[in-house]
Parts: sequence; structure tokens; C-alpha cells
Amino acid sequence: MTELEAKKRIEELREEIRFHDYRYYVLDDPVISDAEYDSLMQELISLEEKFPQFVTEDSPTQRVGGAVSSDFATVNHPVPLLSLANAYSPEELRAFDRRLKKTLGHEGELEYVAELKIDGLTIALTYQNGILVQGATRGNGMQGEDVTANIKTIKAIPLKLRGQYPATLAVRGEAYMRSADFDRLNQAREARGEALFANPRNATAGSIRQLNPRITAARPLLIYCYSLLMADPPAQVKTQWEALNRLKEWGFPVNPESRLCSNIEEVIEYCRMWETKRADLEYEIDGIVVKINSLEAYNKLGFTGKNPRGHIAYKFPAEQKETTVKDIIVQVGRTGALTPLAILEPVRIAGSVVSRASLHNEDYVKNKDIRIGDKVIIRKAGDVIPEVVRSLPEKRTGDERPFTMPEVCPACSAKAVREPGEAVTRCVGLACPAQQKEKIIHFASKEAMDIEGLGPAIVEQLVAAGLVSDVSDLYKLTVQELQGLERLGPKSAQNLVNAIGASKKRPLARLLVALGIRYVGSRVGQILAENFPSIDALAQATQEELEAIPEIGPRIAESVVDFFNEEQNRRVVEALKKAGVNTRQGKTAAGEQPLAGLTFVLTGSLEGFTRSEAKEAIESRGGKVTGSVSSKTDYVVVGADPGSKYTKAQQLGIPILNEAEFKKLLEGQGGEVR
Repeated sequence: MTELEAKKRIEELREEIRFHDYRYYVLDDPVISDAEYDSLMQELISLEEKFPQFVTEDSPTQRVGGAVSSDFATVNHPVPLLSLANAYSPEELRAFDRRLKKTLGHEGELEYVAELKIDGLTIALTYQNGILVQGATRGNGMQGEDVTANIKTIKAIPLKLRGQYPATLAVRGEAYMRSADFDRLNQAREARGEALFANPRNATAGSIRQLNPRITAARPLLIYCYSLLMADPPAQVKTQWEALNRLKEWGFPVNPESRLCSNIEEVIEYCRMWETKRADLEYEIDGIVVKINSLEAYNKLGFTGKNPRGHIAYKFPAEQKETTVKDIIVQVGRTGALTPLAILEPVRIAGSVVSRASLHNEDYVKNKDIRIGDKVIIRKAGDVIPEVVRSLPEKRTGDERPFTMPEVCPACSAKAVREPGEAVTRCVGLACPAQQKEKIIHFASKEAMDIEGLGPAIVEQLVAAGLVSDVSDLYKLTVQELQGLERLGPKSAQNLVNAIGASKKRPLARLLVALGIRYVGSRVGQILAENFPSIDALAQATQEELEAIPEIGPRIAESVVDFFNEEQNRRVVEALKKAGVNTRQGKTAAGEQPLAGLTFVLTGSLEGFTRSEAKEAIESRGGKVTGSVSSKTDYVVVGADPGSKYTKAQQLGIPILNEAEFKKLLEGQGGEVR
């Protein structure tokens, strides 16, 4: 592999891993198995080891990973909540043991604590003078979500500690739900016509991350605590086994199945035992956590940057079963992605009945040669997501049929496009019913048309009531129609109608972002608006004309052309024009680009601007807004509670503007900088 090929693949892997981190840690909705994720990460680690010149600080290999939801306040963990490296075989565990002995210079056997790896949600608990003061999710490992009110509803968590305890104490645990409780919860949801949880982990995460603690309190949640994160004064424990016993003394639930092992062979025996006995447990586990017992040795071993060297997770192999592919249908996702879905002869595997499995994309089906009618081997990847491992061509009868990806969207009949170099086929229809909710939510978002009060819950009601089928229908809504919806009285309905009406005056650049044209974000929308006087002119542009614009490459140009070539998209744009939505670029007086060539960074909360309004004000005057401070930054605009960008600007000597100075600059009056 050449350096250029390696660099390209490294960048691709980073983007893919970041996407899956977001799905797993923020949305609690993973789309690939743990094994597939581990494979991506291992490939990235390997490439960065071979080509260290391409290692960057923001690579997933250099951090814990994940993101914090904006729905909850952010809290800093007292110590990083690191993830673990994985082992998949006894030999890998023995290699882990040899590695530790070599690093420590240890001649004899090492003691380990083996603990069941429960498939739940990591929680950090903080106590002051024996009283629970904070509960937080793991988040990105450094910061998590403050879910204290919800955590307090879990009866297994002590609100006040027992015995003698440190004045300040932080403990790590795993919240979970028993399999029987999970089944009962889903049965109740099904009876009420609500969406079912995919698995106990999903149910646990969804319960703890509720905005209403009363909902959490109604859920059958439990917890096992397994790590003493921090104690002040120190807890005077020398081993992990002592720490577990001390946690138990203080009143924390500790898993009774944990075992102190005198060497790695006892650990392997323990792992093998639970591979066969895991079905006997009342909760889901996906492996065994192996920890060196000596805390002094653990601290001496240190960390790799992402994982503690003294801990490792042994992952169980996934259970496999044979079944039949009865059909392959195509589902349309919220972003327009067309995904083949195998309809299977129902089979019980890893604790539940499986009747469907995603086939991901057209190449996946072809590479595995999966046909309608085939006998196939399936498993639950990571014991969660059903996956077709392989087909069994030796069992074919001749009646099997190959699958072909449709050329039009099965939901709306718009063109289905697979762009060069991509694996996913997408519907390009703006009015596609399978995508309508997500497109309307995006259209109303702050970065787009910024319609205050039009959030996901209201959009859900509008679509369900048949009041809105595409974004142009928003401008037909009346107060009478809206006040019939849940939680919308006459005043709030009038406010929403006013907010929708106000959005008609948004600049053309914002409308282009709102339409959801692929690859058209705030910056590209601004560039297009500066180069075309109206949306009609943009719709008539050729790919060659678009590519002639600096910063507009072939992918963006092709995406814009494809968007306006689709008839239903043109119909929606025409309806927006008739509704009075601005589709023309506001002209700027000659020479009125006072910020041309200047780069800005925004940090903190401004009183007179939202973040998107400040960004728009800069870009409409020719300036550029970036997300990080560097030597190329011209100004940093600082609001209330600025973050690390403010500190970095001071260190680099970058001019800093407060809000008043920023307004003067926008008005062309200049202003002192600090």
C-alpha cells in the first residue's frame, strides 16, 4: 500500500468509526456489531502503526470516543472512564498475561479478578460525605451526561452509604435490566402500540436518558458496581478484590459471580465456564472483564491512551443458527438510504426469536451471494444485531432467486442513485414519505430555516395527523389546525404560525441548506447563493458551471444537479416559492464585503445572536467561520462562559472580540480588540 492509499484509507476509517461512535454512544442505536466495529478499529490502529506520519490528535485511536447529548447538562468525570482492549481467545489472554509480566518484570504468577461483562449502561456515581450528589453516563469518557435525578430512582443505588467511608467518593458501575423484566416491558409497550426496545441494553439506556425521571422510576433497573474511581481521603485498599469488598461494605451491589483467580489459567477456566453457563443468568452478558488484582501494578502499567494496560475484556463468540431467507425486501431510511432486509424463517438465537436481518447494501448481498430461498447461517453480532454470516450454496435446490437493487425508491418512485465510490443507494426524492419526518425536522433546524417551536414531537404529530406531507405544507398550516394537536393551545399555535411565517425571509443560503441537498451544508450553501441570484438560476446550472466555482467539487456539483433533476423536488421548490419563501439572493452594495478574507471562531453564548445567526452575519459580509482556533484565525468572538477556544486564542495572541465589539465590526465601525 502506497502512502497516498494509506492516507485515504485512514481518513475513511476515521469517518466511519466516528459515525458508529455517534450511533452507539449518543443515539443508543448501533448499526453494526461489536466485532465489525473492532475490526474497523484494528485496521486503523494497524495502518497508523505502519504510517505514523498520518497519526493525528483527533483520530479515534487517540481518544476514548463518543459524544455527549445536548439534552442533559455536561459533567466532568473525576478520572477518565476508559474503554477496554478485547481478547477473543485463550491464547490472546495468555499473551495479555505475558505482556503484563514482561512490563512489570514479574517472575511468578499474577493474580486477576474476573468479572462478568454485563451488557448495560456505564454509570459514574459521586458521593459527598456519604450522600449521592451526582450520577452521570460515560459519555465520551472524559465528560458525561448528568442523569442524577434519574439515577436516584434506581432502588439498588444507595442514596446514603453505610459504615465508614471517604468524604468524597466516585464509583463506576453498570446499570442493567433482567431479561424477564425486559420481556415484560416490551409486552406492555406492544399492548400500548409503542415501539419495542431492541434489547435490554437499549432499554436500559433509553430509560436512564429519559428527560422525565418518573418514566425512569417505572422501569425495572438494577446496577452492579465494580470500580473505585476516586476516594478522598484514600480508601486504603491494595487490590481490586479488596475494592469490591469495600464497595459491598459501603452498600453498593457487587456481582457475586466475580472471582479471584491466582493465575491466567484460572481466568481461562472461568471464561470457558461462563461461555456454556451464560444462558442460565437472569441478565445478558457478552464476555468477561479480566483485571490485574494489584492496584499498585495497575497504576504502574498505566494506559495506552485509550485503554488501561492492566485490564482486558474477553469477548464470547456469537451463537450461530441455520435458517432460510424467505424474501429480501428494501427499506428506505430517514436519510434516503435503501437497505436490503432479509425476511427469515423465525429462529431462536441468543435469547430471542430472529425473523429479520439487515443486508446493509447491494455489495454485501453480492459478496456473500445471498439469494431469496437460500439456507443461511445467522448469528447475533455482539449478541444484539441479527447478521447473516454466509449462505449455504451446497443446499440450493435451483429455485433460489438472485436479489437486484431497485432503480427507483419503493416508497415514492423517485430515482434511486448510487454514487461512484459509495456502497449505499439513496432515494433523491424530497417528498419521499419514508423520509418526510426527518427532512421536516432538518428544514426547521437552527442551521436551516430556524423555525422556533417546530421540534421532533410537533413534526411527529403534524405528519401523523396528515397536515404535512412535505416541507412546503408547513406554510399552509393555520392556527385552527395546530391548536387541535396535543400540547398546542391557541397561543402556542399562533406563535408557531408566526415562526413559520418569519422563516420565509431567511436568506437563500439557509434555504439551500434546509432543502437537504446532499453535501450542501452552511458553507457550501453560502457559496452557491453568492454565485447564483436565485434558486431558479441554480436549478438550471450544469455540472460544469458548478465545478467552475472555487470550493465546489464534482461530488457537490453532481449532487446539486441530481437534486434539481428530480421532478418531485422541483414541485416542492415551486410550492415554496408560491408560499412566499425567499428564493432569491439578497444583493449586497458594491464593495460591501467588509469581512472578506477574514476567519472567525465563535465561543461562548452571545445574548443578541444565536450561534447560527452570528455565523450567517459573518458569512454574509464575506467572512468565514471555522470550528477551531489556529494561527490562521483572525478573530475569536467571545460570549458568556467561553471554553478552551478562548484560552487558546489568548495563548496564540489572536484578537478577541466581546459581543459589543463584534456588533461594531459587523456595522463597519471597527472596534478595539483585546
